[in-house]
Amino acid sequence: MERSGARNLVASGVLGVLSVSEVLLRSADLGGGFAVLLLLTLASTLPLALVLGSGGPARSGTAVAVSTACVLSLVPFGILTVGGVVAQLVCVYVLGRAGATRLGGLLVLPYVVIALGSHEEPTRIVAVLVATLASAAAATGIAHHARSTALAHSATEQAFADTLLEHAARGERARIARELHDVVAHHISMIAVQAETARLTTPGLPAEGATRLLAIGDTARTALTEMRRLLGVLREDADTGVQRRPQPGLGQLIDLVDESRDAAGSRTRLIVSGPIAPLDPGIEVTAYRIVQEALTNARRHAPGAAVDVELRYGDGDLAVRVRDNGPGPTADRSGHGLLGMRERAATVGGTLLTGPAPGGGFLVEARLPVKPEEGSA
Repeated sequence: MERSGARNLVASGVLGVLSVSEVLLRSADLGGGFAVLLLLTLASTLPLALVLGSGGPARSGTAVAVSTACVLSLVPFGILTVGGVVAQLVCVYVLGRAGATRLGGLLVLPYVVIALGSHEEPTRIVAVLVATLASAAAATGIAHHARSTALAHSATEQAFADTLLEHAARGERARIARELHDVVAHHISMIAVQAETARLTTPGLPAEGATRLLAIGDTARTALTEMRRLLGVLREDADTGVQRRPQPGLGQLIDLVDESRDAAGSRTRLIVSGPIAPLDPGIEVTAYRIVQEALTNARRHAPGAAVDVELRYGDGDLAVRVRDNGPGPTADRSGHGLLGMRERAATVGGTLLTGPAPGGGFLVEARLPVKPEEGSA
């Protein structure tokens, strides 16, 4: 900024010196108006530094002052120095580039009036020349301003598009994290549970077989640990946004409960109450995933515990309750599973509560707002 200001001062000073020199060379024809013309010459060149270095009202006011000095130098004296012409052209260009198009046009207008109304041929020629050059300078400045505005607008649109893309990417990462946790982690957990159950309950199992089953269980648990680490990366800055509708619904709950019962070797019941009706697929898949994750947590944190899965159809909501009779809340019963269930419930406008169950055990309870699908009984 300091270097730019110094260059502006030097440029205006050079124009001032050239203009004064020109006036001195023509002083013999001026008579008593020499001092006034000298002041007008300095007023038409030296303030150019402010036009180049300032902005807003200061720039506009200084440009008007420079133009006024040029016009007053031309009309009474019939002289407009080359430095004054250059200063006038720079003023209208700077105003046009700054977006002050009306003011730039107004500064050209006096020369048009002089060209049309002056009876002095030299004065009229100078006025026509200045009006033409100033119009071209103003048009050039306006074109630069329009191009700069278009580039800035394009940059804003690109930044907005990048923001939308980033938001969509975060939402997709959150969706992938939920699906990985709900689907893949569910099956890997079943592998670990089944391997451990087979090792402990198979009579006469050879030592080699027991070792293999133990290795399978350890591998599955290691895979779960690595998956949780991957999910942590995916969730690091993900939004809860994008939600698509997978295929599983409440019609597949019976199979999920049977699968969980066979894997854990414990009693798992499905209790359904209220008038059953087809629901919005988004609600059904949300309820399914919540039950799936709750059963997975029960097998992991309360192995062997009995689990009750209850669906209660109401007039305005679907209540989903999964309760086990295990040890209840523990320090390790937290993480992405509960967070994922809470996120799923929130995406459909529902709520989810987790904590100790009355009488012991652990309880997951969700309430999802429902509306029967159109055309259903």
